[in-house]
Amino acid sequence: MIQVRTGMIAVTMVLMGLAAPHGHGETMSDNQRLILAADENDTATVQRLLKAGASLYARDAQGRTALLAATGHDHIETARLLIEAGADVNAQDKKLDSPLLLSGASGYLEILTLALKAKPNFKIYNRFGGTALIPACERGHVEVVRALLNSDVDVNHVNHLGWTALLEAIILGDGGPRHQEIVRMLVAAGASVNIPDQEGVTPLQHARQKGYREIVGTLEAARAR
Repeated sequence: MIQVRTGMIAVTMVLMGLAAPHGHGETMSDNQRLILAADENDTATVQRLLKAGASLYARDAQGRTALLAATGHDHIETARLLIEAGADVNAQDKKLDSPLLLSGASGYLEILTLALKAKPNFKIYNRFGGTALIPACERGHVEVVRALLNSDVDVNHVNHLGWTALLEAIILGDGGPRHQEIVRMLVAAGASVNIPDQEGVTPLQHARQKGYREIVGTLEAARAR
């Protein structure tokens, strides 16, 4: 059983890019161990490795730093430790995820709050050219949206699809209570209700087409066209 488990761990490390395949004569460095420990939420090991001088800027084969590895699994305490130690909240992996973008899209409020306190760069965008706010609105992460609207994020940013956060909440949302609340929050935060998509269709027109009566009412009250 011990041999099987050891073999599985070795395979996992190879897949994560944290170790070379057997026979290459390479051993895992403290930097690589730091990323693995963060991925596994082994906060004690993360703390020990940081004290030993492991780099917060090291990356694995996916381009992830230790903070990105922790963020991907919503490992709050590990992420807190790394951010307090000076981890870069703007570092992006090969998919262009950063701690702020990933926590926002995933609905990880605690890590998002930590990232916001670290004063992130809001002009770093995801692979769709969007902010953390846009996918948070789409996925109905109400409290994450609320936190982002209290930051310097651009409420009217347009992504590569030609969608604002408001458009995405309507086009990809389900029109239910969470998305109704998000639309109300966006409007209250100053979202432009008349920015159309690339086809010239406005948020109000999309909401009417989908039969989202409550959202239609919110938009009409904001003088949407």
